[in-house]
Amino acid sequence: MAAEKTCFECGEKIKGRSDKKFCSDQCRVAYNNRLNSDETNFVRNVNNALRKNRRILLTLNPSGKTKMHRNKLTEQGFDFQLFTSLYTTKDGAVYHYCYEQGYLQIDKDWFLLVVKREA
Repeated sequence: MAAEKTCFECGEKIKGRSDKKFCSDQCRVAYNNRLNSDETNFVRNVNNALRKNRRILLTLNPSGKTKMHRNKLTEQGFDFQLFTSLYTTKDGAVYHYCYEQGYLQIDKDWFLLVVKREA
């Protein structure tokens, strides 16, 4: 006789198919929500700040390429410490990206805002 299977979420006995992992849809959803949720407030806060940076760049750069003063970015709440990736050109210019929205510092207080295009 096969061993009794129990629900991954609540531990109740599972009835039905032999490959079932959960006793109900509610347990399956609860398990997956818990598994896929951000582990800590820190991760959640960083992700929210990255999305905010992206929204700011998207709003200030509707044409896909524009020049912007640092003050305009900071008054919107942009955080220069948070970005998702860097791209360094052959000339040594370093673009910072928040997902597909990017910026390049071209002067002490001026930035070129760009959008990463798919190749």
